[in-house]
Amino acid sequence: MRVHVLGNPAARGGTGDVEKVVDQLRTRGIEAELLEATSAEASEAVAREAVAQGAERLIAVGGDGMVRIAVRAVAETQTVLGLVPQGTGNDFARALGLLDGSLDDHVSAALDPGVPIDAMRTNHGWVASVATMGFAGDVTERANGLRWPRGAQRYTVATLLQLPRLRTIRATVEVDGVAHDAATTMLSIGNTPYFGGGMKTCPGVTPTDGRLQVVVIGDVGKGTFLSVFPRVFKGGHVDHPDVSTYTCERVTVSSDDDVLMWADGDELGPMPVTCEAAAGAVLVAGART
Repeated sequence: MRVHVLGNPAARGGTGDVEKVVDQLRTRGIEAELLEATSAEASEAVAREAVAQGAERLIAVGGDGMVRIAVRAVAETQTVLGLVPQGTGNDFARALGLLDGSLDDHVSAALDPGVPIDAMRTNHGWVASVATMGFAGDVTERANGLRWPRGAQRYTVATLLQLPRLRTIRATVEVDGVAHDAATTMLSIGNTPYFGGGMKTCPGVTPTDGRLQVVVIGDVGKGTFLSVFPRVFKGGHVDHPDVSTYTCERVTVSSDDDVLMWADGDELGPMPVTCEAAAGAVLVAGART
């Protein structure tokens, strides 16, 4: 087997595990090529080139941002995507049962057969897990600017820092052709349930059902939001009367407010944003759903 390994050993919070993964693969007698890049743009370019040249397997070492880069390269191809989760949130790996275990376990799973997994096709590129705007997007932006702490706790700290700046966004949400006016403090569109280091923002979706879930927390004050938001870690927020949910194949969100959509730990792009479920668009090694 010949594999390509994608990762940035100089990434903020990185541990040099890209080289460790390559060493482990070579120790197992596998020909491994490290795709070196020092920026997201360069990483996507080298990944796309490897896939275009017929790469059998691309192993992404990092967090959800690296996963999104890899998904953009392998979506709707026969290249198998392997995951070695080493990032802050690791939400895509969490949703696919690939988060727990040692580095050796992750390398082994990344060599397993590919399993068809849905992805989200958007007008700003592919998304692996969840696209979101409002509070969750603001938290992601704040978390990306923090140097401490590492891991999922960074999102917890960012959440506490962002709460005083809770805002309401006026938007139109068109779900499978039906338009809904929304005043929302947080809107999420999920291909998988998880976002922001384990927040179960879209609990009613799985990455193998060919569907998306849209979850809209309404125009609520800080007190109500504080009572609703903690439930997001187990998905209980969707039972609150101020939360609306939709299941669909396609959704378009538009707004006249100055707001960006975020996805997989990074900025996705400005309004309007259209998301479509793409069933089985990515072959993920060892995925369990």
